[in-house]
Amino acid sequence: MSNPSEKPAGAGDPAAHGHGPAVERRRRSLAKAVTWRLVGSSDTLMLSYVVMAWLFPLLGLDAGVQQAKVLATASYIALAEIVTKLLLFYLHDRAWARVAWGTRHAARPSRREGARRSAVKTATWRILASLDTALLAYLFTGTLGAALAIGGLEFYTKLVLYFIHERVWLRIPFGLRR
Repeated sequence: MSNPSEKPAGAGDPAAHGHGPAVERRRRSLAKAVTWRLVGSSDTLMLSYVVMAWLFPLLGLDAGVQQAKVLATASYIALAEIVTKLLLFYLHDRAWARVAWGTRHAARPSRREGARRSAVKTATWRILASLDTALLAYLFTGTLGAALAIGGLEFYTKLVLYFIHERVWLRIPFGLRR
């Protein structure tokens, strides 16, 4: 007689019933990269403009850019980061898609990630991305102070924005397969 507390082979094993963790396809990573870039570059444009046009003059500092060229320079920084960050975001997201830590299966076709995973993923992306923005700001302004201010401020604004972006994408089944 079998023990009633024993489960049949595969019982309780979601993978045995086709309910294993969802796998992110490349097209999902690409779609996430594009939507994030829209949010991120808009934030960079605004922060760059505010730092160079308002914050630096208010503090009596030189942003390395003439007032007439502030919007153009902020635009160049934001446009340049579209290229660099699309590539960096895609590579970052693909790397995280290969790491199972902090994920769990779900009955519906979505990847279930815990808030801790989203937070660590956010932090690793933010460090990489802020360094990229600071480098671009330095290249376009020639001023270390402007680069550090823009990169430093965006570190905080984009931590919040990226976390929200990740949590929204967890609800979207596009590009997931079981």
